[in-house]
Parts: sequence; structure tokens; C-alpha cells
Amino acid sequence: MKLDPFYPILDSVDWIKRLVPIGIRLVQLRIKNVASTATLRDHIAEAKAICAYYQCQLIVNDYWHLAIEEGCDFIHLGQEDLATADIANIRKAGLRFGISTHDEAELHIALATKPNYIAFGPIYPTTLKAMKWAPQGLERISLWRKKIEMLPLVVIGGLNIERLANVFAHHCNSVAVVTDILMNKNPEARIRAWIEATNKWRKLL
Repeated sequence: MKLDPFYPILDSVDWIKRLVPIGIRLVQLRIKNVASTATLRDHIAEAKAICAYYQCQLIVNDYWHLAIEEGCDFIHLGQEDLATADIANIRKAGLRFGISTHDEAELHIALATKPNYIAFGPIYPTTLKAMKWAPQGLERISLWRKKIEMLPLVVIGGLNIERLANVFAHHCNSVAVVTDILMNKNPEARIRAWIEATNKWRKLL
């Protein structure tokens, strides 16, 4: 499978509604604080409808059971999520999935599930959340590329447009972006800039 080189991660359906129409082709919905399961279900269903309308691939973070119930087709699992996820049920439902990795032990666990892509990071220092892993650096992107062979590789952590050429030169397929968009004074303009900046690699898909 192929992933769009630009992989924004948004933390609410409101952001999905606001930014996907600009031209995003791939997006992860990562909601961490929701009042109830019913509300979460509504947000996933709305995000799915918006993404379907704009022909954007939606990836639901964590909530694999709701993704199955709402007829989604792609999820992302962190290592903690993976420990409790029912991979057999996920596969039976036809969901594709990606898995986060930060070290070789986690990569070994992830590859055993035969995921559709591997995510790796943090590549650079990040302010998104406290991380027990030091920045991985560019050379380890190439190492992961060799270890996962032909699987798509998504990198994350401290990424911005100025760093694109370096990370793609080390053979990743897609860059996941959070704070460079959500903390920007003009997120819409930043999305447009990211789409334009990644066109070089999009043409290679």
C-alpha cells in the first residue's frame, strides 16, 4: 500500500471539518479526552463522513472497536493500545492498521502483527508530550527502512517543512505532523504550505 507523504494528526472532528477541505489526502483523528463513548462515536462517524466526501483517507487512533462498529477502514495503534487490541478481530473486520515504534523491541512486537505501516519517532525533539525516548535522529530512519523492508514508514516528532528533504532522503514514505499545524497562527495557510512542499514526493507515488 501507499501513503500520502503528508500525514497530519488532528485532535478533534472540528479540526477535521476545518482543514480536510483544503486538500488533505490522509489524516489521523487522535482524540484523547472525550466525555462519553457516545460522543466519541459521533465524532468518529462525522469525521468519516467528512473524509469520505473529500476523498481523504481517515485513520482512527486507538479506538479500534468503535472504528469497526462505524465501518472505518484504517486505525493506528500505539504500543499500549496494541497490548490490549484484538488483532484477530481487527483483521476479521478488514481494518488496516499502523503501529507506533520507538525502539527495536517495540519494532519486533509490531512486525509480529503484520501491520500495514510502521510509525517511528521522535525524530527531532518534540513538545507534543513528554517522551521517555531521546530524539532518534535521521540515521535511524534508514535503519528502520532496512528492518521493515517494503512496509510504508511514517516518521514523527519535531517535523517541519524545512526538515522535509532530510527525512525523505533517509527513505521514509510519509511525515506525521501535529504541532507545526495546530500551534500555527494560520493553520489553513500552513496546511497549504505542507501540501505544496510534499508535492515533490507525492508525484513519486
